[in-house]
Amino acid sequence: MSSRYLLCKTFIGWLLLACLPALQAADNLRVEDAWARETPPGVSNGAAYVTLVNDAANKDWLVAAWGAVSETVELHTHLMEGDMIMMRQVERIEVDAGDRTVLEPGGKHLMLIGLKQPLVAGDRFPLTLEFEQNGEITVQFEVRRSMH
Repeated sequence: MSSRYLLCKTFIGWLLLACLPALQAADNLRVEDAWARETPPGVSNGAAYVTLVNDAANKDWLVAAWGAVSETVELHTHLMEGDMIMMRQVERIEVDAGDRTVLEPGGKHLMLIGLKQPLVAGDRFPLTLEFEQNGEITVQFEVRRSMH
């Protein structure tokens, strides 16, 4: 074998070792039960929910989301202000180490602003979730009937 071949093989090996922690980190974050609430025709905004499971030793943060289903996706929460519950945009959502963070109705959620079409029960659509430590994960969301 030539020394050039061995040098190239060694370089690739070191490169793979350098990337290993990042590859393992993505395996430590799971996304479960991704769904969105059905919207009536003419409604321009919707909401999506998901459970984020962090099996890593370090916390992470959901910092952004996007998809073709709407013009914008914002991270939101509900806060009590006086005797009123108000919805507010947040910069990030913490996912504690070894824990689950549930985005659910009445709490933290993904706000789909400027829907390009109504969300119909049974349909599916992708959203990409961006995490500070684990990078991007694209997830399929199932549209479910609204329970009033």
